[in-house]
Amino acid sequence: MDAGYPEPGEVGIRIPPHLKQDRFRDGFRHGLRGGQLDKAIYMRLSFREGYRAAKIYLRQLRRSRGILDFPARWRVRIRNA
Repeated sequence: MDAGYPEPGEVGIRIPPHLKQDRFRDGFRHGLRGGQLDKAIYMRLSFREGYRAAKIYLRQLRRSRGILDFPARWRVRIRNA
């Protein structure tokens, strides 16, 4: 069962007619779940546009709830000489 993620139409995102609807929705869901673009199938135009729309939607949703930025994650490597 899905975790209750909205579809693009439910949040007011219109899918452009030149894109494939099913791939756009898959990319949108993938972006909402926090997935990365790490497979070749994810590089297709419709999938990438859906992924991008999800990231923009999430950014707007966070700002509307007062979350401006998440703290940066830093990695520090220390060598002992």
